[in-house]
Amino acid sequence: MLSRSAERLYWLGRYLERTENTARLLSVHMNLMFDLPMSVEISWRNLLTIFEAGERFFQLYETPDERNTMRFLLADTKYYGSLFSSLNFARENIRTSRDLVPDEAWQQVNEMYLLIREKSDSVVNRSERVVLLNEIMRGCQRFTGFLSGAMSQDDAYRFIQLGRNIERADMTTRILDIGSTLLAEDRSDKMREYENTLWMNVLKSLSALLMYRKHRRHRINSGDVLDYLIKDANFPRSVRHCIDEVESCIRCFPHSEGLFENISIVRKMLKMTDYHQITPTNLHALLDSIQVKLDEIHQQIAGTWFLAGNQAC
Repeated sequence: MLSRSAERLYWLGRYLERTENTARLLSVHMNLMFDLPMSVEISWRNLLTIFEAGERFFQLYETPDERNTMRFLLADTKYYGSLFSSLNFARENIRTSRDLVPDEAWQQVNEMYLLIREKSDSVVNRSERVVLLNEIMRGCQRFTGFLSGAMSQDDAYRFIQLGRNIERADMTTRILDIGSTLLAEDRSDKMREYENTLWMNVLKSLSALLMYRKHRRHRINSGDVLDYLIKDANFPRSVRHCIDEVESCIRCFPHSEGLFENISIVRKMLKMTDYHQITPTNLHALLDSIQVKLDEIHQQIAGTWFLAGNQAC
């Protein structure tokens, strides 16, 4: 496979996973706004922190209120990390790789792009925003279904899988960071009273609530939720499962010998942490460390198989 084609497919996987998980992250934040009492203050600035987008936001907007934050993260074409920008980049990568993927996959990405372009002005309205985010999440899942059912499981498919799982691991840590950020900022009795509500919304945002209840079989609490979403080897959105999938893909490619050390380091970080005892501040630091290691793995992938300087993370 040509290096250029492999890179486009890798970024197709990353950008579509980023699109879906941006929608998931914004959804869980909005759900918390409805589920937690007004006495528990949730700042829209937290989202900018989680996306590491504060500096860029304040170059374009003055106040991090709901209207500005949602427009920035969902539809702002001047922010490369917005949902619209991610979907636009995914569309460009699949448009130039149409000979390698099923036609239905291209059509699905194009339909999602046209949808959010048409509905970009409605993101400031809560009810319309919820409908849009749900449709984007369903569209991304349909895309994954098209690939799974109609694409040969060859190197082209594996590069999409590689990009998807690198991005999924990173975005799962960012969704978990909602919990660590809120708990680190607010240690009041009122926040502790609603801590389980917070983690239930995190589980829902990752479509993990049913599987959590099936495999853990006890009440929702922060330690068990973190242990499940980070360490469970069988749940597709857990960080551990994503890391295992990344390793599995890499083993199928040539010249991969130097990439396994960082994967082993991440796996050790996940395994050695006691999530029932970890403090919110230490959890935030751990999630940041995982994100740094994932970026190092990405840089190694790019340096091993891709042309230099084509796309930015």
